Amino acid sequence: MIRILGTIFAGLLGLAFGSFLNVCLSRWPAGESVVRPRSHCRNCDHALAWWENFPILSWLLLRGRCRKCETAISWRYPLVELAVGVLWALGTWQSFGNSFEHLIETAFPWAGLSFLMMKLAFFWILVALAVLDAENLWLPNRLTLPGIGLGLINAIVECLWGRRFFIMNHGPIYAAALFFGGVFAAASLILLIRWLYKLIRKREGMGLGDAKLMAMLAAWLGLPSALLAFGLGAILGSIAALALLAVPAARRGSESWGGIKLPFGTFLSIGGIVSALWGQPMIGAYLRWAGF
Repeated sequence: MIRILGTIFAGLLGLAFGSFLNVCLSRWPAGESVVRPRSHCRNCDHALAWWENFPILSWLLLRGRCRKCETAISWRYPLVELAVGVLWALGTWQSFGNSFEHLIETAFPWAGLSFLMMKLAFFWILVALAVLDAENLWLPNRLTLPGIGLGLINAIVECLWGRRFFIMNHGPIYAAALFFGGVFAAASLILLIRWLYKLIRKREGMGLGDAKLMAMLAAWLGLPSALLAFGLGAILGSIAALALLAVPAARRGSESWGGIKLPFGTFLSIGGIVSALWGQPMIGAYLRWAGF
């Protein structure tokens, strides 16, 4: 019962933080404050009433349009809120297994809760990066660089909580070398692809933001799971590219992001979410299939 109630609470809290994320996604690219002014219509500046700020529900009640000017409200708003809510619920459900009892069974009873809170923050950051890259081809340092730092803190908490105890058995120097080596290797993979693309095509193919995002994934998930996220992102990106090639407007040189280049950070973020939730079982299944 505690597990169920905790999951429901995390999901509802995720909806609220998803609503705040929508404010950030609308204002960060324009260089605006996320605090002032209060939430308003981007078209007519109509200040939203309290009941117009409920996640998902308000969008449905307003039928996806501003109450004053009737301008359509993007589908992005309810989808982001729903995504964060669902991910926070799934993360909570997975993190604590069948109960919360083991929170007090370790030498660091606060570590389990800290681990969960950082995991939820990780999902929030990945959703933000996915949308920012899809809409603006932008992976801001304000998210990727602190994300790498939080990944380091998360790794320390995991060691204290016993999740990476086998690593700490080799000593802190080994653990630090493994962590930073994985982060460097993950970023180097993107930099290598970026260099090869520029060498062959004589133009930029990937931004440095993709390398920082890959480093962040390695910091949080470890190198094997980060490579899984990269593979999933590459598959999703390839599917999207093939789908766009099937659209005549895209082949004629559309000026949309799809007509110019794909936001690989979006697909990489989705791959990171999948890897964070189900990466270990997927890697284990692959190793068994490969006979290891």
